[in-house]
Amino acid sequence: MLDKSTVAGESTDVAEIVAHYDRVALVFQGGGALGAYQAGVYEALAERGVQPNWLSGVSIGAINSAIIAGNAPEKRVERLREFWELISDRKIWLYTPDGDIFRVWRNQWSSFITTLQGQPGFFEPRAVNPWFQLRGAEGATSFYDTAPLRDTLLKLVDFERLNNDDIFLSVGAVNVRNGNFLYFDNFRETIGPEHIMASGALPPAFPPIKIDGDYYWDGGIVSNTPLLYLLSQREKLSTLAFQVDLFSANGTLPRDMRDVMGRQKDITYSSRTRFTTDTYRRDHDFRLRVAKSLSKVPAHLMDDEDKALLAEVSEIPPVNIAHLIYQQMDYESEAKDFEFSRTSMREHWRAGYEDTKRTLLRPDWLHKPAPGGGVVIHDLHHDYDRR
Repeated sequence: MLDKSTVAGESTDVAEIVAHYDRVALVFQGGGALGAYQAGVYEALAERGVQPNWLSGVSIGAINSAIIAGNAPEKRVERLREFWELISDRKIWLYTPDGDIFRVWRNQWSSFITTLQGQPGFFEPRAVNPWFQLRGAEGATSFYDTAPLRDTLLKLVDFERLNNDDIFLSVGAVNVRNGNFLYFDNFRETIGPEHIMASGALPPAFPPIKIDGDYYWDGGIVSNTPLLYLLSQREKLSTLAFQVDLFSANGTLPRDMRDVMGRQKDITYSSRTRFTTDTYRRDHDFRLRVAKSLSKVPAHLMDDEDKALLAEVSEIPPVNIAHLIYQQMDYESEAKDFEFSRTSMREHWRAGYEDTKRTLLRPDWLHKPAPGGGVVIHDLHHDYDRR
């Protein structure tokens, strides 16, 4: 069975293990067409009774997060599938012969069609190319119009539920005027379709989205993963986070210009997980040293501020991160993030589903770390295959 392990003396039921955490988080990176991988991850988790109460995403990760947060648990997979089938609803070839070279050609043709026609329910090309628009005209700053995405979000996401349920949702975007990165979250403001669209407004393809007088672009320009935002929260909550990335920092040496373009994109948009967790660990260790030093001070010499600081640095909740990263197929190119064919969508979804099932084969990875243990990371593709 998927949730059984030989870990002695510990529960091996996934749902029971997860129930011991205060916060169960899904952290979704941006990556366009690759986002179906995240939908597969969620489906596998939902099958095992794992439901998040904290969702954070950037770009396509924001869209997936909004669909999850804006639907009842029993409807979430259905709505995710409806979204992905809608935006991949275009026949590319009547038949694809077996072999990688045919998939290479097919994927290249699919991405080319996307650039010409957009994607159903997602974005459509401007009637006039922005290079031929007058400065300041509505269509002068993007190649595509994302109005279809707004209609799709209103159809598939119950925004009243999203804003009034107990689930936390945050989506990352960047202010076009000042370049500041920020998160919109449903605990501080009412989230609407514009907030989700802003998180995915990647220039120059998509236009900036206006919210309360300011304009916003895709948060992936600055940071393509919300992990740091999760770790910066100061609530005293134990956390199990499933960080789902669509670009891998690890790769092979490029052999031609297509490889160079693909590798450059992977490095640009991959998560800086190691840097983020190293920074968190340094902060964690410093706080422990501060707590150790303050604990040696006699109580009568400490004022209220000292006592408050001691209480803050002494209570560091455990964080456990299960890291899942999409592994690119040999026949995928630098255009993999805008290759929206139905065949590729199903492959990405299936890859996320199967990777998550393999992760859940190791319930020992999911057990809560000891108090004060900082952050623990398990990476399926680094840890599992070395067993």
